[in-house]
This record gives sequence, C-alpha cells and structure tokens, in this order.
Amino acid sequence: MARVSLQGVTRKFGNVTAIEDITFEIEDRAFWVLVGPSGCGKSTVLRAIAGLESITSGRLYIGDRLVNDIPARQRDVAMVFQNYALYPHLSVAENLAFGLKMRNENSTKIENRVGEVARSLNIEHLLKRKPKQLSGGQQQRVALGRAIARQPQVFLLDEPLSNLDAQLRDDTRAELKRLHDRVGITTVYVTHDQVEAMTLGDRVVVLENGKIQQIGKPQEVYAHPANRMVASFLGNPPMNILSVTYQDDSLAIDVTDNGKRQKIPVPLAMSSRIQASGLRKFDLGVRPEHITVVPSDTASGIMLVVDLIEPLGRETLVKASLPDSNLSLGFITDAAWQGKPGELLKVRFDAEKLFIFDSNSGEVVNGH
Repeated sequence: MARVSLQGVTRKFGNVTAIEDITFEIEDRAFWVLVGPSGCGKSTVLRAIAGLESITSGRLYIGDRLVNDIPARQRDVAMVFQNYALYPHLSVAENLAFGLKMRNENSTKIENRVGEVARSLNIEHLLKRKPKQLSGGQQQRVALGRAIARQPQVFLLDEPLSNLDAQLRDDTRAELKRLHDRVGITTVYVTHDQVEAMTLGDRVVVLENGKIQQIGKPQEVYAHPANRMVASFLGNPPMNILSVTYQDDSLAIDVTDNGKRQKIPVPLAMSSRIQASGLRKFDLGVRPEHITVVPSDTASGIMLVVDLIEPLGRETLVKASLPDSNLSLGFITDAAWQGKPGELLKVRFDAEKLFIFDSNSGEVVNGH
C-alpha cells in the first residue's frame, strides 16, 4: 500500500488547461473521492496518477517514488473503468487471474488468490462463466476483483458504477465500502454522483474547471462549503440560490411582489459579517431541508405559489415560485403535508443555516 501525493500537477493539451495546480496528499490506505461536474478534470487527475496521461508540470509521488516519468505498467496501480474492459474469451476465473499470470506468479498462489477474491465479492459461483453470461453488476464485480487480485499499491476507479441500475448501484456501493474496509488498499474514486462522494470517501476533492474548489471530509464540506459552486453541487435536492440585497439588517429578495420586496431577517452575527464585507448585493443559499411551511398569518416569512409536488415516500419535495416571478425554490416537507399546485403558502428559512456568497467571486461570506 502507499500514499499518493500530487504537488502542483498541471496537464495542458495545447492551449487548453485540463487541470491546474492540483495539490493534495492521500494517506496510505485512505479512500478519497474526486467529484465534480462533467469536464471538471477529475478523470484527467485519475489518469495522471495511473500514468495514462503525462503531466505538463508538477510532481507526482506514489509512496516515496517520484513517478512523473515512470510508465503506467511500472507504477503498481490497478484501474477499473466505467466499461469494465473484461476479456470476453476468458472465464471469470481467468479474468481474475490475468494480472497475476502477467507477473509470473506460481499457479498455487494464483488459485488461492482468485478463490479469496471471488469469496470476498460473492462471485465464487460464477468462476466458470464467460463475461457475456453475466449481468452488468456481476461484470462490474469481476472487473473490481481482477484489479484487487493483483494487490496493487493504489486502486483507481473511474465511475465504475455508472452503468448499473439504481438498486444495484446502492448495493454495490455498500459492497465496495466494506471491501475497502477489509482490504485497505489506497483508493482514488472518480464520480459525478454526489451520493457516491458523500457515502464512500474519507475525503472528497471537489473540482471545477480543472481546479480544486475544496477538500475535506464529506459532511464537513457539505456543512461548510468554501464557495457557491461547492454548496450548490453537493446536496440532493440542490441548494436554492437567490439574488438578494442587504438593507436594514435584512436580506431583501430581488424580485417584487405587488410592489413590495420580500425580506428575510438575519441573525445579528450574520448581519455583522455582512456589514464587515462592505458588500450590499449577495447570493443567498438555502438548502431545501432548511425551509419550513408556516401558517399564512405568521408574522415573518416568504409567500410562494406551489408549482409541483413530488411525493418521495417518507417526505415530499415541493417546488414553488415567488408570485409574479420566475424565481423558483425547492423544499422538503413531511409526507403528511397536503397541498396542490397553484396554492399560495408561506415558508420560513432557518436563519441560522443560511449561506451568503459574494455574487461575483462566489466565495462564502458567512461561515457556519
């Protein structure tokens, strides 16, 4: 096993910079997730670690060895791709054994190792089958098993669950986490799925436009996002972002309702930070779970018109807009809530859980 260290790693394709100044260190046996929207550079980072992409500048270490100029086959890493890439003419057992045979391991060790991996992934009964006789989930397990069987220093996974249906993704994600806990191989996992990022990683690295936006424990990044991009990307349903103006110790939503601005009172500590910033226009972020439906005669609150109701079983997702505007909000209520499209309702934001972002830079103004 080994740590993975990237120091100022940059990769350019002509005049296009795919990743820029990527710097982090993954501890030995840790499980890190690279997450971000399509095209953010996360797969390029993974391929650079694997040696499938050369880096333009910076230093990349696996263990204590600088691997900038070391070819992929000598880096002692194993990679699992989205498309599994199994050998169709080989049985499951032969696929699992392939990497070991390439290392010229003795037959007894190969047989023992294949059996051990097959048991850990619950695919012992599939060892004689060919890939075409397997389901997508079974093929994915075989691809994981082939990589694990080699006992590499580093395990690299590039969206390995994206071809699976929802239930199988959930099941396999849990298996993958348990497997890592048992085997302990240093793992770097790439996904655009925030649920995978939040549930799998010891740490998450959020990327956008080839640059790191934030690194931290999943729950810490969710609760304390560094900027608007991170805040709006992590969370399902996503965070609501509203344009507001600060005035009279309140945040006024920049849309009129019968000639009046709807105002949101803010706590004193938040008001002090806003005043210290010297800014008066902001982006307000509020997560759906921090919006509560209140009686219409409540003194403070925001009036909305219900647009769409989505029952989700134990809770209900409501999408609503401010009257006479196209500004929409999503929030969560309990399953017993009764409402219908077109209905007027009043909601209150949890003032202690609001996020204020600089409208230009996107940086967070108030921290929790």
